[in-house]
Amino acid sequence: RLRQLSARKREIERKLFMSMFCYQCEQTYRSTGCEDVGVCGKDEETAALQDLLVHAAKGIAQYAHRARKWGAQDRAIDRFVLEALFTTVTNVNFDAARVGQMVRQASTMRDQARNLYDQACHKQGQTPETVRGPATWTPPAELDQLVQQGLTVSILQRKESLGEDISGLQELLLYGVKGAAAYAHHAMVLGVEEDEVYAFFLNALDFMTRDDATVDDLLGLNLRCGEVNLKVMEMLDAANTGTYGHPVPTPVRVEPLRGKAILVSGHELKDLEELLKQTEGKGINVYTHGEMLPAHGYPKLKAYQHLVGNYGGAWQDQADEFDRFPGAILMTTNCIQQPRETYQDRLFTSGLVAWPEVQHIADRDFTPVIDAALAAPGFTEDGPDQTLLTGFGRNAVLGVADKVIDAVKSGAIRHFFLVGGCDGAKPGRNYFTEFSQSVPQDCVIMTLACGKFRFNKLDFGDIGGIPRLLDIGQCNDAYSAIQIAVALAKAFECG
Repeated sequence: RLRQLSARKREIERKLFMSMFCYQCEQTYRSTGCEDVGVCGKDEETAALQDLLVHAAKGIAQYAHRARKWGAQDRAIDRFVLEALFTTVTNVNFDAARVGQMVRQASTMRDQARNLYDQACHKQGQTPETVRGPATWTPPAELDQLVQQGLTVSILQRKESLGEDISGLQELLLYGVKGAAAYAHHAMVLGVEEDEVYAFFLNALDFMTRDDATVDDLLGLNLRCGEVNLKVMEMLDAANTGTYGHPVPTPVRVEPLRGKAILVSGHELKDLEELLKQTEGKGINVYTHGEMLPAHGYPKLKAYQHLVGNYGGAWQDQADEFDRFPGAILMTTNCIQQPRETYQDRLFTSGLVAWPEVQHIADRDFTPVIDAALAAPGFTEDGPDQTLLTGFGRNAVLGVADKVIDAVKSGAIRHFFLVGGCDGAKPGRNYFTEFSQSVPQDCVIMTLACGKFRFNKLDFGDIGGIPRLLDIGQCNDAYSAIQIAVALAKAFECG
């Protein structure tokens, strides 16, 4: 009996202090949370290091947020916090060693932020405030010691000390900030940054360290996060369209062409552009996958003749699709899944995404990807001529607003439906397909993000020349959908 009690005690301790707990995405085990290993493939070690990286980012923010009150800021600090947040988003970085490196770098950035704050205070004749909490964290020497530190700052420990309401609202705010940071990072890569966005990220992270926060305080900050996220999507829209032009309706081939091939997945248009530049004239066809499909609508990207089509569908099907793809594969951001051995040696990552033992491209020199594509067999014959349409961003839709308005006024178009959001990996999820097929023939379906892959190859026809299915773009192109809705509301004086 004593041995049983002792074993039970060890099990409880393991659950509390030695296991991961992650519930930041809809994939979570039994829709409650992942323990021991994530459904996404994240292991306990990486999960703990990601928790520690967030903890370290909070410490950086404690100093950087205070420094901003005295007019001092450092863009290197801002950008590192952005990368730390994006790194811990679901399906981004699964490499414990790389996350550990970022944790150690966070310690250096924290010291840099502290110096920034101290100097700002002295310049203003003020005495620096004594800052406690995550700001006092220091990294141990060994990776396994970092992991142990990470286990002490998880949601499980914060729930014990703060209670469910406060810790839950902190987590909600954290996930909101992570999502906005991902979009802000995409915009930053293309040269678009806003100081107010960085200021909010630092403010939110600093606020999560306070022990006097109320439910009302956190609820208000969560609502503010939604406002900032809309601003961030506007920034990314400006970055994408300013760099590559406004998307235009474009038929995209969905069957392969004979020849060597590279498949590009993820979200990062900059990586796709650089790869297209480096493969030009080398006899390699480039295909998009998943959330990269909307890239075909951008004029500057579609101008590359060897960007020949889209292969496969949503991120959750990548293991089967990558396995069948006879070329090199580049994963540019999140949505990576555990690779199979059959294609791992021709899979590459770039940017913040990483998987252990998968070759990482850190500087956008895609020579290894090109070499792997040339060594692979490629497609031996052309597939049938089959296309689907993309590129119905706000500029394209509003460019024919008069036709749309006339169709609504005449009764030809009765309703607009928007199917958005990132679909999950669970099999048998036919809701989107069944919904889209049940939409009446006098209604238009707008869609964005990977949910569209459940039904975007179906033929929905058109209404007076206006396609009934309008693919607006990536998940971040929700901004485009909002602008279309606002414009239509104004046109019909809906308020």
